[in-house]
Amino acid sequence: MFLLISPASTPPWTTMLGFSLLPAVVMIAGAALAVWRAPGPQLRSAILHFAAGVIFSVVAVELLPDIVQHHAPYEVALGFGLGVAVMLGLRYFTQRLEKQPSAAVGLATAPAVARPTAATLPWGLLVAIGIDILIDGLLLGIGFATGAKEGTLLAIALTIELLSLGLATAVELREGGHGKGRAVAIVAGTSLMLLLGAGIGTTVLRGATGNLLEIVLSFGLAALLFLVTEELLTEAHEETETPLLTLAFFVGFLLFLLLGMVA
Repeated sequence: MFLLISPASTPPWTTMLGFSLLPAVVMIAGAALAVWRAPGPQLRSAILHFAAGVIFSVVAVELLPDIVQHHAPYEVALGFGLGVAVMLGLRYFTQRLEKQPSAAVGLATAPAVARPTAATLPWGLLVAIGIDILIDGLLLGIGFATGAKEGTLLAIALTIELLSLGLATAVELREGGHGKGRAVAIVAGTSLMLLLGAGIGTTVLRGATGNLLEIVLSFGLAALLFLVTEELLTEAHEETETPLLTLAFFVGFLLFLLLGMVA
């Protein structure tokens, strides 16, 4: 079964740009909030639980029904397998990058003469975050290639995720000795990767045929599930689990389930 995405079925570029800017701006706002008054671990865990529920709801309500409807098992298996492989590969790559700054710090402390130096950028961490945001942007492009409704809901879901990421990144930079303004500026720079990913996703997928779209949607499905189970919930569970934190996941899921039904 083939499906051609016509220009009428996809939102205009201005709409996609606006919804792509929303998560990036909120990520910067989260960084500004963190340097002004860092949130407690319980609040951050609640945000992560809520974001996981929201993204899982978008997957279950919007992406999964579209994938099942077209009955293309071979394309789904290929796309899903590629998604899992890419996300596992990226995790291995980014984990290696995140370990590099600690080694660099160890070498920097070797000289006997100590003198004040400017805080160095944690390039491993920043590259890992940049890749993560780029993938989020690609997923947003996939959502808008499917339709305006799917893209809009996914943009709102990623906004909540990037709020948490902006908070965490700014706190990490502040602990590394960076000033408030510099920490926010660095987060703002990495947030541009979202716009790049969204632009690539929407450009490449405009006019894609059904079989290609099924592969891409299945890839996005696997990537989003990986994001929920192996990233958001893993970080959220670093704090002691409470009924209220668990409830945040289901509130996020229910909210976007209802929003998907009435939108």
